[in-house]
Amino acid sequence: MVLLQQQREETCDISLHIAITGESGSGKSTFVNAVRGLRNGDEGAAPTGAVERSKEPIPYFHPDYPNVTLWDLPGVGTMKYPAHKYLELVKFDRFDFFIIVSDTGCRENDVKLAQEIQKMKKKCYFVRSKIDNFMRDERRNEDFSAERSLREMRKNCVQGLRDQGIVSPQVFLVSSFEPNLYDFSLLQQTLDRDLPKNKRDTLLFIMPNINPEIIIKKKKAFQSRIKYWAGLSGTVAAVPVPGLSVAVDIGLMVSVVKSYVTDFSIDKSSLEKLAERTNVQHADLCAVVRSPLAGVEITPELLTRVLTQLACVAAFMTAEESFRWIPVVGLVASAGLSFLVIYKALNSFLDTLADDAQRVFEKALGLN
Repeated sequence: MVLLQQQREETCDISLHIAITGESGSGKSTFVNAVRGLRNGDEGAAPTGAVERSKEPIPYFHPDYPNVTLWDLPGVGTMKYPAHKYLELVKFDRFDFFIIVSDTGCRENDVKLAQEIQKMKKKCYFVRSKIDNFMRDERRNEDFSAERSLREMRKNCVQGLRDQGIVSPQVFLVSSFEPNLYDFSLLQQTLDRDLPKNKRDTLLFIMPNINPEIIIKKKKAFQSRIKYWAGLSGTVAAVPVPGLSVAVDIGLMVSVVKSYVTDFSIDKSSLEKLAERTNVQHADLCAVVRSPLAGVEITPELLTRVLTQLACVAAFMTAEESFRWIPVVGLVASAGLSFLVIYKALNSFLDTLADDAQRVFEKALGLN
Protein backbone atom coordinates (compact mmCIF):
# COMPACT_ATOMS: atom_id res chain seq x y z
CA MET A 1 0.00 0.00 0.00
CA VAL A 2 2.85 2.39 0.85
CA LEU A 3 4.50 1.67 -2.50
CA LEU A 4 1.29 2.37 -4.40
CA GLN A 5 0.80 5.62 -2.50
CA GLN A 6 4.35 6.66 -3.38
CA GLN A 7 3.68 5.90 -7.05
CA ARG A 8 0.60 8.06 -6.93
CA GLU A 9 2.49 10.96 -5.35
CA GLU A 10 5.32 10.66 -7.85
CA THR A 11 2.83 10.81 -10.71
CA CYS A 12 0.41 13.47 -9.47
CA ASP A 13 2.33 15.79 -7.17
CA ILE A 14 5.44 16.66 -9.16
CA SER A 15 6.10 20.39 -9.04
CA LEU A 16 6.35 22.49 -12.18
CA HIS A 17 7.62 26.08 -12.17
CA ILE A 18 7.04 28.08 -15.35
CA ALA A 19 8.62 31.53 -15.77
CA ILE A 20 6.67 34.06 -17.86
CA THR A 21 8.39 37.31 -18.75
CA GLY A 22 8.01 40.13 -21.25
CA GLU A 23 7.41 43.85 -21.54
CA SER A 24 4.47 45.49 -19.77
CA GLY A 25 1.34 45.39 -21.91
CA SER A 26 2.59 42.43 -23.94
CA GLY A 27 -0.19 40.16 -22.73
CA LYS A 28 1.83 38.01 -20.35
CA SER A 29 -0.73 38.24 -17.51
CA THR A 30 -3.54 37.23 -19.86
CA PHE A 31 -1.36 34.35 -21.04
CA VAL A 32 -0.78 33.29 -17.41
CA ASN A 33 -4.55 33.29 -16.89
CA ALA A 34 -5.23 31.32 -20.07
CA VAL A 35 -2.83 28.54 -19.10
CA ARG A 36 -4.52 28.37 -15.68
CA GLY A 37 -7.96 28.09 -17.29
CA LEU A 38 -9.04 31.52 -16.02
CA ARG A 39 -10.37 34.62 -17.68
CA ASN A 40 -9.16 38.11 -16.90
CA GLY A 41 -11.14 39.32 -13.90
CA ASP A 42 -11.86 35.86 -12.49
CA GLU A 43 -11.14 35.33 -8.82
CA GLY A 44 -7.45 34.54 -8.45
CA ALA A 45 -6.60 35.72 -11.97
CA ALA A 46 -3.44 37.70 -12.60
CA PRO A 47 -4.26 41.44 -12.90
CA THR A 48 -3.92 42.78 -16.42
CA GLY A 49 -3.17 46.17 -17.92
CA ALA A 50 -0.44 48.17 -19.58
CA VAL A 51 1.14 49.19 -16.28
CA GLU A 52 3.99 46.94 -15.13
CA ARG A 53 2.67 45.30 -11.96
CA SER A 54 5.30 42.67 -11.32
CA LYS A 55 8.05 44.60 -9.53
CA GLU A 56 8.95 41.27 -7.95
CA PRO A 57 8.42 37.72 -9.26
CA ILE A 58 4.76 36.90 -8.51
CA PRO A 59 3.69 33.25 -8.21
CA TYR A 60 0.28 32.21 -9.54
CA PHE A 61 -0.78 28.71 -8.57
CA HIS A 62 -2.97 26.62 -10.81
CA PRO A 63 -6.47 26.50 -9.22
CA ASP A 64 -6.71 22.70 -9.53
CA TYR A 65 -3.02 21.80 -9.30
CA PRO A 66 -1.27 23.85 -6.61
CA ASN A 67 1.96 22.03 -7.42
CA VAL A 68 2.06 23.99 -10.70
CA THR A 69 3.22 27.59 -10.42
CA LEU A 70 3.35 30.18 -13.17
CA TRP A 71 5.69 33.04 -12.23
CA ASP A 72 4.95 36.49 -13.61
CA LEU A 73 8.45 37.95 -13.72
CA PRO A 74 9.33 41.65 -13.73
CA GLY A 75 10.50 43.17 -16.99
CA VAL A 76 14.12 42.89 -17.99
CA GLY A 77 16.40 45.91 -17.94
CA THR A 78 14.90 47.96 -15.10
CA MET A 79 17.13 49.55 -12.49
CA LYS A 80 16.26 46.82 -10.02
CA TYR A 81 16.54 44.02 -12.59
CA PRO A 82 19.33 44.92 -15.03
CA ALA A 83 19.77 42.47 -17.88
CA HIS A 84 23.23 41.26 -16.82
CA LYS A 85 21.99 40.27 -13.33
CA TYR A 86 18.42 39.33 -14.17
CA LEU A 87 18.67 35.53 -13.97
CA GLU A 88 20.54 35.67 -10.68
CA LEU A 89 18.04 38.08 -9.13
CA VAL A 90 14.93 36.09 -10.13
CA LYS A 91 16.53 32.83 -8.93
CA PHE A 92 16.90 31.20 -12.30
CA ASP A 93 17.47 27.66 -11.02
CA ARG A 94 13.94 27.20 -9.65
CA PHE A 95 12.27 27.42 -13.07
CA ASP A 96 11.72 24.45 -15.39
CA PHE A 97 11.56 26.65 -18.50
CA PHE A 98 11.02 30.25 -19.61
CA ILE A 99 8.39 31.78 -21.90
CA ILE A 100 9.07 35.26 -23.27
CA VAL A 101 5.88 37.02 -24.34
CA SER A 102 5.82 39.86 -26.86
CA ASP A 103 2.99 41.52 -28.79
CA THR A 104 5.39 43.04 -31.34
CA GLY A 105 8.89 41.66 -31.73
CA CYS A 106 11.29 40.67 -28.98
CA ARG A 107 13.17 43.70 -27.76
CA GLU A 108 16.88 43.92 -27.07
CA ASN A 109 16.57 43.01 -23.38
CA ASP A 110 14.36 40.02 -24.17
CA VAL A 111 16.97 38.78 -26.62
CA LYS A 112 19.76 39.23 -24.08
CA LEU A 113 17.73 37.26 -21.55
CA ALA A 114 17.11 34.46 -24.05
CA GLN A 115 20.81 34.26 -24.84
CA GLU A 116 21.67 33.94 -21.15
CA ILE A 117 19.00 31.25 -20.68
CA GLN A 118 20.44 29.26 -23.57
CA LYS A 119 23.92 29.58 -22.10
CA MET A 120 22.57 28.06 -18.89
CA LYS A 121 21.24 25.07 -20.91
CA LYS A 122 17.58 25.69 -20.11
CA LYS A 123 14.69 25.89 -22.53
CA CYS A 124 13.30 29.22 -23.65
CA TYR A 125 10.24 29.75 -25.85
CA PHE A 126 8.93 32.87 -27.56
CA VAL A 127 5.21 33.62 -27.61
CA ARG A 128 4.01 36.23 -30.07
CA SER A 129 0.81 37.28 -28.34
CA LYS A 130 -2.41 38.99 -29.43
CA ILE A 131 -2.48 37.18 -32.77
CA ASP A 132 -6.25 37.67 -32.86
CA ASN A 133 -5.64 41.43 -33.19
CA PHE A 134 -3.04 40.87 -35.92
CA MET A 135 -5.38 38.61 -37.88
CA ARG A 136 -8.24 41.09 -37.57
CA ASP A 137 -6.03 43.74 -39.20
CA GLU A 138 -4.86 41.31 -41.87
CA ARG A 139 -8.44 40.53 -42.89
CA ARG A 140 -8.75 44.08 -44.21
CA ASN A 141 -6.45 43.18 -47.10
CA GLU A 142 -8.23 42.23 -50.30
CA ASP A 143 -5.96 39.24 -50.94
CA PHE A 144 -6.17 38.02 -47.33
CA SER A 145 -5.05 34.45 -46.66
CA ALA A 146 -5.02 33.30 -43.03
CA GLU A 147 -2.48 30.58 -43.74
CA ARG A 148 -0.14 32.97 -45.57
CA SER A 149 -0.43 35.69 -42.93
CA LEU A 150 0.44 33.30 -40.11
CA ARG A 151 3.27 31.72 -42.09
CA GLU A 152 4.84 35.09 -42.84
CA MET A 153 4.42 36.31 -39.27
CA ARG A 154 6.11 33.18 -37.91
CA LYS A 155 8.90 33.40 -40.49
CA ASN A 156 9.57 37.07 -39.68
CA CYS A 157 9.65 36.42 -35.94
CA VAL A 158 12.06 33.51 -36.28
CA GLN A 159 14.33 35.36 -38.71
CA GLY A 160 14.36 38.45 -36.50
CA LEU A 161 15.51 36.41 -33.51
CA ARG A 162 18.15 34.61 -35.56
CA ASP A 163 19.48 37.93 -36.79
CA GLN A 164 19.93 38.95 -33.15
CA GLY A 165 21.93 35.85 -32.31
CA ILE A 166 19.31 33.45 -30.93
CA VAL A 167 20.10 29.84 -31.76
CA SER A 168 17.17 27.80 -33.15
CA PRO A 169 14.43 30.09 -31.78
CA GLN A 170 11.04 28.48 -31.13
CA VAL A 171 8.21 30.93 -31.80
CA PHE A 172 4.51 30.34 -31.17
CA LEU A 173 1.70 32.58 -32.40
CA VAL A 174 -0.92 32.71 -29.66
CA SER A 175 -4.22 34.33 -28.78
CA SER A 176 -4.89 33.92 -25.07
CA PHE A 177 -8.56 34.65 -25.71
CA GLU A 178 -8.81 31.93 -28.39
CA PRO A 179 -6.49 29.15 -27.19
CA ASN A 180 -8.08 26.61 -29.54
CA LEU A 181 -6.72 28.60 -32.50
CA TYR A 182 -3.22 29.27 -33.84
CA ASP A 183 -0.19 27.81 -32.00
CA PHE A 184 -1.39 27.28 -28.43
CA SER A 185 -1.74 23.57 -29.14
CA LEU A 186 1.68 23.44 -30.83
CA LEU A 187 3.22 25.08 -27.77
CA GLN A 188 1.72 22.38 -25.56
CA GLN A 189 3.04 19.64 -27.84
CA THR A 190 6.53 21.17 -27.87
CA LEU A 191 6.65 21.49 -24.08
CA ASP A 192 5.40 17.92 -23.79
CA ARG A 193 8.28 16.79 -26.00
CA ASP A 194 10.95 18.86 -24.25
CA LEU A 195 10.04 18.29 -20.60
CA PRO A 196 11.50 15.41 -18.60
CA LYS A 197 9.19 12.39 -18.66
CA ASN A 198 8.22 12.73 -15.00
CA LYS A 199 6.84 16.26 -15.60
CA ARG A 200 4.90 15.71 -18.81
CA ASP A 201 1.67 14.55 -17.17
CA THR A 202 1.82 17.47 -14.77
CA LEU A 203 1.85 19.87 -17.72
CA LEU A 204 -0.78 17.88 -19.61
CA PHE A 205 -3.38 18.01 -16.85
CA ILE A 206 -3.21 21.79 -16.43
CA MET A 207 -3.79 22.43 -20.12
CA PRO A 208 -7.32 23.37 -21.19
CA ASN A 209 -8.98 21.10 -23.76
CA ILE A 210 -7.87 23.13 -26.75
CA ASN A 211 -7.90 20.20 -29.17
CA PRO A 212 -9.07 16.56 -29.28
CA GLU A 213 -5.49 15.28 -28.98
CA ILE A 214 -5.16 16.70 -25.46
CA ILE A 215 -8.30 14.86 -24.39
CA ILE A 216 -6.88 11.62 -25.82
CA LYS A 217 -3.54 12.15 -24.04
CA LYS A 218 -5.28 12.84 -20.74
CA LYS A 219 -7.28 9.65 -21.09
CA LYS A 220 -4.14 7.60 -21.79
CA ALA A 221 -2.38 9.12 -18.79
CA PHE A 222 -5.33 8.25 -16.54
CA GLN A 223 -5.49 4.73 -17.96
CA SER A 224 -1.86 4.15 -17.05
CA ARG A 225 -2.71 4.73 -13.38
CA ILE A 226 -5.77 2.51 -13.04
CA LYS A 227 -3.73 -0.58 -12.15
CA TYR A 228 -2.18 1.35 -9.25
CA TRP A 229 -5.60 2.16 -7.84
CA ALA A 230 -6.91 -1.35 -8.44
CA GLY A 231 -3.84 -2.81 -6.75
CA LEU A 232 -4.43 -0.63 -3.71
CA SER A 233 -8.01 -1.91 -3.50
CA GLY A 234 -6.84 -5.51 -3.77
CA THR A 235 -4.39 -5.00 -0.92
CA VAL A 236 -7.10 -3.65 1.37
CA ALA A 237 -9.48 -6.49 0.41
CA ALA A 238 -6.97 -9.00 1.79
CA VAL A 239 -7.49 -7.55 5.29
CA PRO A 240 -10.36 -9.37 7.12
CA VAL A 241 -12.09 -6.31 8.55
CA PRO A 242 -15.87 -6.03 7.99
CA GLY A 243 -16.77 -3.35 5.43
CA LEU A 244 -13.21 -2.04 5.10
CA SER A 245 -12.73 -2.96 1.44
CA VAL A 246 -16.04 -1.48 0.30
CA ALA A 247 -15.45 1.74 2.26
CA VAL A 248 -11.95 2.15 0.81
CA ASP A 249 -13.10 1.29 -2.71
CA ILE A 250 -15.85 3.92 -2.72
CA GLY A 251 -13.65 6.58 -1.14
CA LEU A 252 -10.84 5.85 -3.58
CA MET A 253 -13.13 5.94 -6.60
CA VAL A 254 -14.74 9.22 -5.50
CA SER A 255 -11.29 10.81 -5.40
CA VAL A 256 -10.22 9.41 -8.77
CA VAL A 257 -13.49 10.21 -10.56
CA LYS A 258 -13.36 13.78 -9.25
CA SER A 259 -9.96 14.15 -10.88
CA TYR A 260 -11.34 12.75 -14.15
CA VAL A 261 -14.21 15.24 -14.17
CA THR A 262 -12.00 18.20 -13.20
CA ASP A 263 -9.15 17.46 -15.59
CA PHE A 264 -11.50 16.88 -18.51
CA SER A 265 -13.10 20.27 -17.64
CA ILE A 266 -16.61 18.84 -17.41
CA ASP A 267 -17.30 19.82 -13.81
CA LYS A 268 -20.05 22.37 -13.16
CA SER A 269 -17.72 25.36 -12.84
CA SER A 270 -15.74 24.54 -15.98
CA LEU A 271 -18.88 24.05 -18.06
CA GLU A 272 -20.25 27.41 -16.89
CA LYS A 273 -16.98 29.17 -17.76
CA LEU A 274 -16.84 27.48 -21.15
CA ALA A 275 -20.39 28.60 -21.89
CA GLU A 276 -19.51 32.21 -21.09
CA ARG A 277 -16.27 32.11 -23.09
CA THR A 278 -17.79 30.54 -26.22
CA ASN A 279 -21.28 32.08 -26.09
CA VAL A 280 -22.77 28.59 -26.18
CA GLN A 281 -25.65 28.08 -23.79
CA HIS A 282 -24.72 26.16 -20.65
CA ALA A 283 -27.81 24.00 -21.13
CA ASP A 284 -26.63 23.09 -24.64
CA LEU A 285 -23.26 21.96 -23.32
CA CYS A 286 -24.93 19.90 -20.60
CA ALA A 287 -27.24 18.35 -23.18
CA VAL A 288 -24.36 16.52 -24.90
CA VAL A 289 -23.10 15.08 -21.60
CA ARG A 290 -24.21 11.48 -21.06
CA SER A 291 -22.45 10.43 -17.87
CA PRO A 292 -24.39 11.07 -14.64
CA LEU A 293 -21.01 11.96 -13.06
CA ALA A 294 -20.29 15.05 -15.17
CA GLY A 295 -21.33 18.52 -14.08
CA VAL A 296 -22.44 17.43 -10.61
CA GLU A 297 -20.92 16.93 -7.17
CA ILE A 298 -19.33 13.48 -6.90
CA THR A 299 -20.45 11.86 -3.66
CA PRO A 300 -20.13 8.29 -2.31
CA GLU A 301 -23.90 7.90 -2.60
CA LEU A 302 -23.95 8.98 -6.25
CA LEU A 303 -21.01 6.76 -7.16
CA THR A 304 -22.56 3.75 -5.39
CA ARG A 305 -25.78 4.28 -7.33
CA VAL A 306 -23.91 4.48 -10.65
CA LEU A 307 -21.86 1.39 -9.76
CA THR A 308 -25.00 -0.69 -9.24
CA GLN A 309 -25.96 0.09 -12.84
CA LEU A 310 -22.75 -1.60 -14.05
CA ALA A 311 -23.95 -5.21 -13.91
CA CYS A 312 -20.59 -6.99 -13.94
CA VAL A 313 -19.14 -4.62 -11.34
CA ALA A 314 -22.09 -5.09 -8.97
CA ALA A 315 -21.76 -8.88 -9.28
CA PHE A 316 -18.03 -8.74 -8.48
CA MET A 317 -18.67 -6.57 -5.42
CA THR A 318 -21.22 -9.04 -4.07
CA ALA A 319 -18.92 -11.98 -4.71
CA GLU A 320 -16.02 -10.22 -3.02
CA GLU A 321 -17.90 -9.80 0.25
CA SER A 322 -18.96 -13.45 0.13
CA PHE A 323 -15.48 -14.83 -0.50
CA ARG A 324 -13.57 -12.70 2.00
CA TRP A 325 -14.75 -14.78 4.99
CA ILE A 326 -13.48 -18.09 3.64
CA PRO A 327 -10.16 -18.73 5.44
CA VAL A 328 -6.98 -18.01 3.43
CA VAL A 329 -8.33 -18.88 -0.03
CA GLY A 330 -11.26 -16.53 0.42
CA LEU A 331 -9.04 -13.55 1.18
CA VAL A 332 -6.96 -14.21 -1.93
CA ALA A 333 -10.09 -14.48 -4.07
CA SER A 334 -11.53 -11.36 -2.45
CA ALA A 335 -8.38 -9.39 -3.24
CA GLY A 336 -8.55 -10.47 -6.87
CA LEU A 337 -12.21 -9.56 -7.16
CA SER A 338 -11.63 -6.19 -5.53
CA PHE A 339 -8.90 -5.50 -8.10
CA LEU A 340 -11.36 -6.34 -10.90
CA VAL A 341 -14.09 -4.13 -9.42
CA ILE A 342 -11.88 -1.04 -9.35
CA TYR A 343 -10.22 -1.82 -12.67
CA LYS A 344 -13.47 -2.31 -14.59
CA ALA A 345 -15.32 0.53 -12.86
CA LEU A 346 -12.60 3.14 -13.38
CA ASN A 347 -12.12 2.13 -17.00
CA SER A 348 -15.87 2.41 -17.57
CA PHE A 349 -16.07 5.83 -15.90
CA LEU A 350 -13.01 7.04 -17.80
CA ASP A 351 -14.40 5.95 -21.18
CA THR A 352 -17.72 7.74 -20.70
CA LEU A 353 -16.20 10.92 -19.22
CA ALA A 354 -13.56 11.19 -21.97
CA ASP A 355 -16.33 10.81 -24.56
CA ASP A 356 -18.29 13.54 -22.78
CA ALA A 357 -15.26 15.84 -22.86
CA GLN A 358 -14.95 15.27 -26.60
CA ARG A 359 -18.63 16.04 -27.21
CA VAL A 360 -18.48 19.18 -25.06
CA PHE A 361 -15.39 20.34 -26.97
CA GLU A 362 -17.14 19.83 -30.31
CA LYS A 363 -20.31 21.55 -29.11
CA ALA A 364 -18.36 24.56 -27.82
CA LEU A 365 -16.72 24.97 -31.22
CA GLY A 366 -19.94 24.40 -33.13
CA LEU A 367 -18.77 21.10 -34.59
CA ASN A 368 -21.89 19.17 -33.63
